[in-house]
Amino acid sequence: MARFMGFVRMEEGQGAPPQALFDAMDEYIGAQAAAGTFLDGGGLFGTEDAVNFLVRKGEVTRVDGPYAEAKEVVGGWAILQYDSLEDAVAGQREFADLHAKYWPECTMVATLRQISDAPPEASGA
Repeated sequence: MARFMGFVRMEEGQGAPPQALFDAMDEYIGAQAAAGTFLDGGGLFGTEDAVNFLVRKGEVTRVDGPYAEAKEVVGGWAILQYDSLEDAVAGQREFADLHAKYWPECTMVATLRQISDAPPEASGA
């Protein structure tokens, strides 16, 4: 078994998804949770209250939202568990297909990344 993180990135300000997508997602996530695939996840509010800490050249700067320069924002996330990468990719495709079917006017990117269970190796820098 491997764990994955799914992200939904989209242009901010596209409006709320239609109720049909919420209904389809409730059914889909319920089935995935019952199968042990969907471990946790949810949607995110807009960037108007977001807080970022930028680290650059040894200095930390706080930057509060909203971010006028942001083209895409992360709108949702999920922690998933699959037996194989192929199963994870198929599941993420099914998730994206629901958006295409129930919210066709939306432009979004559904990203899937495997979660590392080992600490990263230190760089030589």
